[in-house]
Amino acid sequence: MFLTILNKTKFVAFHFLFWVGVWFFFIYFFSYNSTNSKYVTWFSSFLLPVTMVTTYFVVYYLIPRYLLLKKYVLFILYGIYTLIFSMYLIVITMVGCFFFLSNLNVTNMPPMSRNYIFILILVYLIVGLVSFVSLLNNNFKTISKNKELQNKILETQLQIKNQELQYLKKQIHPHFLFNTLNTIYGFALKQSKDTPEIILKLSNLLDYILYQVNKPKVSLKEEVLHIKEYIELEKIRFQDTLNVNFTSKNISEEIQIAPMLLIPFVENAFKHGSLIEGYLTVDIDVNLNENQLEFSIKNTVISSEIEENENGIGLENIKKRLNLLYKNNYVLNVTTIENRFVVALKIFNINILKNE
Repeated sequence: MFLTILNKTKFVAFHFLFWVGVWFFFIYFFSYNSTNSKYVTWFSSFLLPVTMVTTYFVVYYLIPRYLLLKKYVLFILYGIYTLIFSMYLIVITMVGCFFFLSNLNVTNMPPMSRNYIFILILVYLIVGLVSFVSLLNNNFKTISKNKELQNKILETQLQIKNQELQYLKKQIHPHFLFNTLNTIYGFALKQSKDTPEIILKLSNLLDYILYQVNKPKVSLKEEVLHIKEYIELEKIRFQDTLNVNFTSKNISEEIQIAPMLLIPFVENAFKHGSLIEGYLTVDIDVNLNENQLEFSIKNTVISSEIEENENGIGLENIKKRLNLLYKNNYVLNVTTIENRFVVALKIFNINILKNE
């Protein structure tokens, strides 16, 4: 309430000072070649309301109702009416001052107050100036509103993106845990001596996927380390039926990627891979060439299970995350070659990662 009153007070004070300035402006010009200060003062005082009425009508009625709404024909039509009416008021002002201030003697009138065209130009100079400032102010407000709206849209899009990323991350956790707990359950039923080791390795992985995954970036070396831990976990589960070849080159701690970016590919390979001739074969290669990351994984698969591989939750999940985090900065190829399901990922500039 107080701010509203304060703003209104400032508005009135500004307008008052502006019109006082215009009044002095009139006095200055009408005093040219004239010593009749009384006539000049009263003539300027009578002309000021005419200028004010014309200006406010144009600025607060014609411009917002017709010009800004692009009703140009009506704006021109009513603008002409306004011009005619203001010309009429100027004539009345001149005649009235002639009768009451000059004692019906033209020579008593200041030269500039007898020049009708000059007076009209002077009045519309003020009208034009105020209208121009009003249009600039309106344009500035429009730009500010548009910018504010764009910022709100961007904030909304960012929130949607963050929500989607969080949803995708939450999909990773139960998916991974379900597979691993099944493994532990199977070993527990057999009362296997490997059960404690599996639980220990799972504990290390849980620390990574439950805590580190909330970070926008993690070290590529850390991601590779946990891939190795995951492989060791699967080796215990598959025993002698697993054949894994894992290679990594030029892995640097300084290079960072989105957390849990590569592990879902590995998980997908073990979950949907098939034993052929008694072995599940998985080949994994991670290579960093300057800022370009090249990752490939191959697993044996039976032809009838190829569709299950392609539609796995982990694979679909990572495709969505890649589109959100590395859009237009990666290539993902998924193919099947001679009972091998092959996933090849290339991220051109690993340093370009949109904030999660």
